[in-house]
Amino acid sequence: MSPLRHRTDGDGWIECSCGHRHWGLFGSAGLLLVDPARGVLLQHRAEWSHHGGTWGVPGGARASGEAALDAAVREAHEEAAVPPELVRPSHAWIEDHGTWSYTTVVAAASTPFDAYASDPESLAITWIPVDQVDALPLHPSFGALWPSIRDQLPRRLVLVVDGANVVGSRPDGWWRDRAGAAARLRDQLALSPPLPASDLGLPATLWWPDVHLVVEGAARGLDAPDGGADSDGDRGVPVSVSVKRAPGHGDDTVVEVAAAAVTARPQDHVVVVTADRELRSRAERAGAATIGPGTLTRLFP
Repeated sequence: MSPLRHRTDGDGWIECSCGHRHWGLFGSAGLLLVDPARGVLLQHRAEWSHHGGTWGVPGGARASGEAALDAAVREAHEEAAVPPELVRPSHAWIEDHGTWSYTTVVAAASTPFDAYASDPESLAITWIPVDQVDALPLHPSFGALWPSIRDQLPRRLVLVVDGANVVGSRPDGWWRDRAGAAARLRDQLALSPPLPASDLGLPATLWWPDVHLVVEGAARGLDAPDGGADSDGDRGVPVSVSVKRAPGHGDDTVVEVAAAAVTARPQDHVVVVTADRELRSRAERAGAATIGPGTLTRLFP
């Protein structure tokens, strides 16, 4: 059965400050699904639609108060039968005009599924090999962004957190209960929103991280949240948080975890979170980037 079309209070045209009309009174969003074997899932737009006959991502207007990720997933479900529960976001690109914005969410599916054109807005919904996308007549906005998106398609953000250092950077009484403070950090990481790319020195606009939390000493007994994942509060998207227990000094384990991530997937962005200067140098020699605890903790709810 095809998903029902869900009209929102955001449906409508807006006269943008850029001088063009855009669809979405509160902005719009779309979803670009990536499959290493099949390519990217694209929509061939119906001829009667805006820029009809071109190829782009399933997407549409955001409702008032609707997060861009929620809108992108909802629209992909309505237009391409994408199961919302399978979407695993990686990063997002935001074209911001001030009075209007479009968010392109790049994601993978946790398991394979059959996509199809599930409403009249599409001539086709098709997996296109990445090296064949440039040959298509692309929607102008998607076409302009595609070279940047293509470069980041296979990449994820891997965040390796020096738990003892981050906990110690916050005067919240951690010294009275180190294990409890580590547990609070774990839970905050699992609930944190996507991270601004500008704070990480990365392309795109936002990144959803895979987190490795390194703990030591009194915090060594810490478990991962709910079997390894929790929710970021935006559509209940699971944020992967694994707990790495250091058998000895935590710095050595931080470097080992970062180096292993770089080796396993060299295309990924591996970032170590610590204020320790020596550890930052060691992590960078292992191929990772580094940020301080303040960059991370100011995002916590």
